[in-house]
Amino acid sequence: PLLRRLVDPSPNTQARLLDTAGLLVADSRIRDGVGGAVIAEPLPPPEPRGALTSTVAGIYERLVGMFPALLRGRGGPGMVVDSAPDAPDFDWQPDLGPDRREELRMALEGGVTPYIRRSADGRLLVSVAEPARRGTQSVGIVLLTREAREVDRRLFEIRASVLLLFATALILTVALSLYLSRTIATPMLDLARATQRIREGEGRAQSVPDGLLKRNDEIGVLARDLQNSARALWARIDANERFAADVAHELRNPLTSVRSAIETLRRVEDPASRNRLLAIIADDAVRMDRLIGDISDSSRVDAELSRTISTPVDIAPILGALTELHDATRDEDDPVVLLEGEAGPLVVRGVEGRIVQVFRNLLGNAISFSPPRGQVKVTARHAGAMVEVVVEDQGPGIPEQKLESIFERFYSERPSGERFGQHSGLGLSISRQIVEGLRGRISAENIRDASGAVTGARFMVLLPAA
Repeated sequence: PLLRRLVDPSPNTQARLLDTAGLLVADSRIRDGVGGAVIAEPLPPPEPRGALTSTVAGIYERLVGMFPALLRGRGGPGMVVDSAPDAPDFDWQPDLGPDRREELRMALEGGVTPYIRRSADGRLLVSVAEPARRGTQSVGIVLLTREAREVDRRLFEIRASVLLLFATALILTVALSLYLSRTIATPMLDLARATQRIREGEGRAQSVPDGLLKRNDEIGVLARDLQNSARALWARIDANERFAADVAHELRNPLTSVRSAIETLRRVEDPASRNRLLAIIADDAVRMDRLIGDISDSSRVDAELSRTISTPVDIAPILGALTELHDATRDEDDPVVLLEGEAGPLVVRGVEGRIVQVFRNLLGNAISFSPPRGQVKVTARHAGAMVEVVVEDQGPGIPEQKLESIFERFYSERPSGERFGQHSGLGLSISRQIVEGLRGRISAENIRDASGAVTGARFMVLLPAA
């Protein structure tokens, strides 16, 4: 009765009293008297499990069966141990047996550290032994054993949570891999194939798939940049092809003229006619030399601007020097150049030699179209974050449909009376190359009076201020 009162507050607990020899003296689960019946306590109903919990539990039980040593661990105080034959066994047995003498001695001396053990049928048992004393003398051992269902349940919950987290992580990893494959890997392969088509010269009209161009992420930006780069490359290739064709055409004209003059020279005996033919040959030679020089200069502009480091350049003294040079060398009937500008420096970033070339070309073009004793007006000022230079002449103006064509290579529309072949048609084209290479703009328009009549041409250059 004393042992049963000891375990009454704790269901599923067994108390046993052993003597100093390890023999069972009393057991809380055996009634008093000979042949006493074993007390049986009803088990609580199993907790309901959902489908996911049941699935995880099934996987867990299979893993426990396949890898018991890994999932249950090894023996030791306070640890879960397997129920091997040599493991401590505090199961519901009438005595400890002869192999428990060492633990019996430890219990008599001062108690046994609590053990959490797993029985042969898979139950977790918590056992603790303490000496029973009469005064200072140990007269026996009290052994308490409790089935640790709560511990087992918590262990299952922890392991089930680990398995669930592992399965969730695996599913998320697979899903993320598929997502990244569809959103990154596959589009990058499409871009690689598009790059290969560009390199091989295929698909000029549409080298990058529309689906990639419409994306709003970084891949879409990369696809659009690739498409724009491809178009710029093809435009440059087309421009080079046109340039080569134009060069061939422009060189063929003076060469044809020279050849005709030479063939005629062989048949002409008149000295005056021969001298005229020789003058034609000389003029064509000068024309070809100028043309070759301008072609070489035009082909070097882009490379030079990209290779040369831009520096601050004050264009006010440049315009002043060009104006003074014209005034010092002009004939009496040549147009006058008038310079108007803001007081103070007008500094831009660029290559000084090329900036001088732009304004020399514009001034020369304006002077050549202006009438005798006319005026060429040059105005320079700040325009917000830009520096604006305007060159105005009093010439016949520019045909409206040619306001852009005049900046094309080899375009030439010279004033009447000017000797043929004095200009290559590359001056304004080179000027536009230089200005756009310096991140500026150049344009042309006609000057009109109050009645709308054209009174001259106006060229405007905008360069970023330094």
